[in-house]
Amino acid sequence: MAQASARHILVDSEAKCVELKQQIENGADFAELARQNSTCPSGKQGGELGTFGRGQMVPAFDEVVFSAPVGEVQGPVETQFGYHLLEVTSRG
Repeated sequence: MAQASARHILVDSEAKCVELKQQIENGADFAELARQNSTCPSGKQGGELGTFGRGQMVPAFDEVVFSAPVGEVQGPVETQFGYHLLEVTSRG
């Protein structure tokens, strides 16, 4: 079964998500932005979600995690929880 590790930042608006992505592209630290902005409890760990298998996350999230290039920030990805920036940290 395919496994992946990822980290994310969850916010309540697409505009905030785009703004944070811009900051990351300009050199801001993903983990630091997660700690400061993410509304998900994982924010305290820099957005780390650990390792999980296909189908364990909501479909929109799952699709990106198992198709996006490793190490490249993706988003905004909208789910019922809000808007995510996500980065696949490993996949195998």
